Amino acid sequence: MAEHLSKAKIKWIRSLQLKKNRDAEDLFVAEGAKCVHELQAAFRLVLLVSQENATNEEIAQMSSLRTPQGVIGVFQKHPPMPLEHATDSLIVALDGVQDPGNLGTIIRTCDWFGIHHILCSRGTADCYTPKVVQATMGALARVQVHYVDNLANTLQNYQQTGYPIYGTLLNGKDIYATDVIPSKEKGIIVMGNEGNGISQEVREVVTHPLLIPSYPAGVPTSESLNVSIATAIVLAEFRRI
Repeated sequence: MAEHLSKAKIKWIRSLQLKKNRDAEDLFVAEGAKCVHELQAAFRLVLLVSQENATNEEIAQMSSLRTPQGVIGVFQKHPPMPLEHATDSLIVALDGVQDPGNLGTIIRTCDWFGIHHILCSRGTADCYTPKVVQATMGALARVQVHYVDNLANTLQNYQQTGYPIYGTLLNGKDIYATDVIPSKEKGIIVMGNEGNGISQEVREVVTHPLLIPSYPAGVPTSESLNVSIATAIVLAEFRRI
């Protein structure tokens, strides 16, 4: 039987819920047997917590979930990957997506649609936040998340190498119209902040503004779509043959 966790170790695992501690130790926490299992394929497992080495009460103390799932994994973070490795035909960029649940769902959605790289502005939520990790359901094992200091400059560099820059904007062209997307095989799709959308600096780099139309046209509806839902709609259209 595994050695029981000490109080100090329990406190240490709980401390990794804070970004400053995760950054200082290059570690992050995942919860749930499925999520932990998926991540083991891509990240080094530092410590596994289960009922073999902790009580249910202790697991609850370490958990960030309202209903702890009985398994906690502490993993080594990946070192930042140079952007030159992010040369897939289709990439997603996030401009200030701040809600951890939205970010986690977007990462999971990108995994579903075969997107392997996400570019993030510094204002985007930390992908190693427990809520994000949980929402990805292990997709972090297959999707690389890159944080860049200046997203507009990064997108401009990609544009100069032949990448169209797509962005969802209220004045964009109907995504379902003919010839709005010149190529579904290559480009960067920019999704913006939950409240403010894409920043003005990044908008100036967008070469192909897109609009997800409401239905039916002209009928009052919600002001906007949730960014994770909008990302799924856009990616579904790009992947539609």
